[in-house]
Amino acid sequence: MTATGTGTYTPKPGAAPLPRMIAAQAALETKMLLRNGEQLLLTVVIPTLLLVLFSTVDIVDTGAGEAVDFLAPGILALAVMSTAFTGQAIATGFERRYGVLKRLASSPLPRWGLMTAKTLSVLVTEILQVILLTVIAFALGWSPRGNPVAVALLLVLGTAAFSGLGLLMAGTLKAEATLAAANLVFLLLLVGGGVVVPLDKFPSGAQDVLGLLPIAALSDGLRDVLQHGAGMPWGDLGILAVWAVVGLAAAGKFFRWE
Repeated sequence: MTATGTGTYTPKPGAAPLPRMIAAQAALETKMLLRNGEQLLLTVVIPTLLLVLFSTVDIVDTGAGEAVDFLAPGILALAVMSTAFTGQAIATGFERRYGVLKRLASSPLPRWGLMTAKTLSVLVTEILQVILLTVIAFALGWSPRGNPVAVALLLVLGTAAFSGLGLLMAGTLKAEATLAAANLVFLLLLVGGGVVVPLDKFPSGAQDVLGLLPIAALSDGLRDVLQHGAGMPWGDLGILAVWAVVGLAAAGKFFRWE
């Protein structure tokens, strides 16, 4: 509004600055995510229960050393997948079905701005997850080591890879199919992605294939750094980078807003 005289104002229409719109949408996306019971089950409850259960009960042979030292990096990778892939795919799929994305696409916020806001929401949620799981792991006797920069790069590239795949699924399948497929993929990768079961427990031929999965690259990379104190895991970073580029490019090309 602009003043034209004492007590008189005229409208000044126009969109808010783009950074403010993206920040507002990201805050809304985060609030909706944290209020959703099913999403909290995927992003917080399941990873926490798996970390505590497998660290305190001798169910899976995790090799020499404390079980939590093997499990904590894998559970961090699982948390990234549950938020960036499973949770985002399901939420976005139903937003697309109910016409929410179509309406948002017609707002002053550009489509890439909406995707940016969703990505920021995912990152905020992941930060909260990492803090919570790290505190629990420390309480269980976790002794991490390694370069924090390498850990950050792995988490960022893992987020990009899973986010692209989640948006690709949400933008091409029906909401019900996305719900079923996202949960199925979550369970399959939980078992076969090196999260709680070491990849060396699988046949050698299967190990080569499973090692190329984004969840395996993320969990193995985090484990090499945090458990074994390795340097920059370039191989795992390369695998995640390829998945990120392919997933985001495919999502950008094939995503349907209606």
